[in-house]
Amino acid sequence: MTYALAYWCLLVLGVLPYVWVATAKAVAGTRYDNRDPRQWMARQQNPLAQRAHAAHLNGFEAFPLIAAGLLMAQLAGVPAHTATALMLAITLARIAHGLCYIAGRAGLRSLVWFVGLGCTLALFVLAALRVG
Repeated sequence: MTYALAYWCLLVLGVLPYVWVATAKAVAGTRYDNRDPRQWMARQQNPLAQRAHAAHLNGFEAFPLIAAGLLMAQLAGVPAHTATALMLAITLARIAHGLCYIAGRAGLRSLVWFVGLGCTLALFVLAALRVG
């Protein structure tokens, strides 16, 4: 097995925040202002749009740590099947996290967030164990 599927997962995770912000714009109920999108979003009162936007921001916050973990795992020689399994779990957890965020399911959202974080941290731990 190679790291190809893990890289595809990383691509999905990189694009996912844009899916959430597109959702925020679609459900906002007002015409989108492309001249000043940040102020437009700040004025939105629809809770669904606000939560979708929060999922968008959280996706960008989580991405760097996930990407670094995957790169470290590969550089350290973590077996591809292990890193890929973790990346699949992270990807599924991040998708579930966004859906729970938008749906307002805070408890479940926190649970899947911890699953994703745990798998992300596992990439770092496995890399560290391999090199030293």
